[in-house]
Amino acid sequence: MKNLLLTIALFQVYYSFSQNLTITENGRYSDSRSGACEISAYDKASKRLFVTNAATDSIDIIDITNTTNPTKIGGVNVLSYGGGVNSVVSLKNGYFAAAIEAVIKQDSGFVVFFDIGGTFISSVKVGALPDMIIITPDGNKLLTANEGEPNDAYTIDPKGSISIIDISGGVTSISQSDVSILFFDNAPISILGSIKNPSTNYSVDLEPEYIAVNENSSIARVVCQESNVFIDIDLIGDSILNYKGLGFKDHSLPGNGFDASNKDIGIAIKNWPVRGIYQPDAIYSFEANGTTYYVSANEGDSRDYSGFSSEVRIKDLTLDSIMFPNRIELQNDTNLGRLKTLTANIIGDTDNDGDIDKLYSYGARSFSIWDNNGDLVWDSGDEIEQYMALNHSSFFNCNDGKKSKFDSRSDDKGPEPEAITTGVIGNKIYAFIGLERQGGILVYNITNPFFPTLDQYIHTIDTVTGQMIDIAPEGLVFIKNTESHTGNYLLIASNEESGTVAIYEITDNLVSIVEVKKNNLTIYPNPTNGIITIENKNSANFNLFNSVGKMVVNGTMNEKASVDLSKFDDGLYILKIINENGSISSKKIIKN
Repeated sequence: MKNLLLTIALFQVYYSFSQNLTITENGRYSDSRSGACEISAYDKASKRLFVTNAATDSIDIIDITNTTNPTKIGGVNVLSYGGGVNSVVSLKNGYFAAAIEAVIKQDSGFVVFFDIGGTFISSVKVGALPDMIIITPDGNKLLTANEGEPNDAYTIDPKGSISIIDISGGVTSISQSDVSILFFDNAPISILGSIKNPSTNYSVDLEPEYIAVNENSSIARVVCQESNVFIDIDLIGDSILNYKGLGFKDHSLPGNGFDASNKDIGIAIKNWPVRGIYQPDAIYSFEANGTTYYVSANEGDSRDYSGFSSEVRIKDLTLDSIMFPNRIELQNDTNLGRLKTLTANIIGDTDNDGDIDKLYSYGARSFSIWDNNGDLVWDSGDEIEQYMALNHSSFFNCNDGKKSKFDSRSDDKGPEPEAITTGVIGNKIYAFIGLERQGGILVYNITNPFFPTLDQYIHTIDTVTGQMIDIAPEGLVFIKNTESHTGNYLLIASNEESGTVAIYEITDNLVSIVEVKKNNLTIYPNPTNGIITIENKNSANFNLFNSVGKMVVNGTMNEKASVDLSKFDDGLYILKIINENGSISSKKIIKN
């Protein structure tokens, strides 16, 4: 039965696969030091990237006028303004801003404003450990997720918070009076579907990790990763609307399997009596059919300090003999024994008798789509691990994008989806999901939020060493063609472990049913149920698409070519001609 379910799950993954985008790595900036390229921001007017560099405590300024040759032209030493830099955002008006922690992380951090050359403009205080910064779509407010992490001894644990900075009056006149800080003192005593350090309350325990803002700049959704909680913020009144626990993923259900051990000598994706705690890292908003949704990269994260740790392996727990009659088998290292889970005083001991009645694991090894209420709309299940197992097995659940570390993260959080963003290309919506440990970026068509489909997986391999080049994407930035200095869709990926920034150019393979520039293009006979002849004045590439935009034929022609339509279904097709000079012609074809 298990093998049948696995077969069905794999069929579902690949039946839905349809590559509609061509994504090419155009250029790469490389510092090569771990931590050197974490978060990037893009400025169209100056054709620059601003990249956080934890290896040198700086913000690097990269000229990408020529995307094939990114060049560092300057930078900012952030230690002049506090401690390390965690995030950066372009204000698109000749300035950028950075979230900078204090020298002592538990103290108030800073948002510092610079012009595009890196010259200091102003600075304001925000909450403790600002981990992420975002600008609202209307450009009027900056928000920071202030994580408020404790010190290692857990003797000082500042409150997490959200800072809202009004920049509608301009950056040059910004002052502390423009800053509002929201704390969580009025959080509920308990939040269903969340987890918490039992010795604290939510006002301290909630640690904001990431923020997404809806298109009309009215609502911000904040994810508190360790606690598995969404917080929604009213940006009109700058107030907290609600708290929502995300609940848990049942890994015992078909399609929700995972590989739980790094000691099983291979790939073993199975269903287990385990609940995954979603614990997203990055989240992003998008609109489909007039409704706002949120995508999340469900990385998972534990609290592991010298003064307090929530981390333990399942083999070191006392499992309830009634709930787990096969507990000895489960706790073997080749099964669940190595899997990292949570201590009994946090979750799992449902009857408070000291043993574990339910098992949990960090993260969900997936990406998810959530609605306005914070309810789960769709989850990718075990698609990520299944896809890697079939297509890139030598990198399965590896660490640092290395074949030599194959399967080494299965006992932890698997491929660890961490970075995520969305983009509208043509009339389709896509999600881009960066895999921290595995490396590479998954691309999904999420136009229908209830039925996303995998488009492709993009990654770069060194042909000499066989290892990945761009490793651990920490930040992703999608740039619309209308907001790009190249006029093309771009995806910027900052890769923390490899210290690289990859610049991808995206081409939409889908075509409109509208015919364009057809005067040089002749097709006959049309309609037809057999062979058509295509004539064009120049040499060109051609693609034939069906009525839903899927490419069914491609080729090259030297003024003339033939295509046999007899094997295709009756209906409307679109022929797209890409001439040598870059101009495009297209024409409708009827197969009957």
